[in-house]
Amino acid sequence: MRSFPLPVRVAAGVAATAVEQARQLPTTLLGLPVTVASQALQVSMRVQQQITELAIKGDEALAALGTPEEQPGWATFDEDEEVAGSGGPPDVGDYDNLTLPQLRGRLRSFTEDELVELLEHERAHGRRPEFLRMLSNRLDRLRNP
Repeated sequence: MRSFPLPVRVAAGVAATAVEQARQLPTTLLGLPVTVASQALQVSMRVQQQITELAIKGDEALAALGTPEEQPGWATFDEDEEVAGSGGPPDVGDYDNLTLPQLRGRLRSFTEDELVELLEHERAHGRRPEFLRMLSNRLDRLRNP
């Protein structure tokens, strides 16, 4: 038996593939909305990632131009407001284990001396900017109501 010429074989292969694809079309159509939605979400996430990377680079570039205000006046928390009967003295011994939200929750109960002690401790050990800023703001509020 003699083989068919290449163009005839290619045409037969295209026809066979078209028939297979036509048979799979109902199944493909059912999954199409999910596939489209998935691809749209992937594109959206990539765009968000790129925007975030650009914002971070922008922050770094702008940070080189000047130093930000360390204690902005608008940065106050509910805990900065004086409330009558705020409780007894706090347990200062577990300070190093506190998270920022935990410190924020206890901030009103610290005395001025305790705040000074914590601020000195943070400057000597942790040097965490958010903690330093929060302690400094609270100490300023106590000293200058």
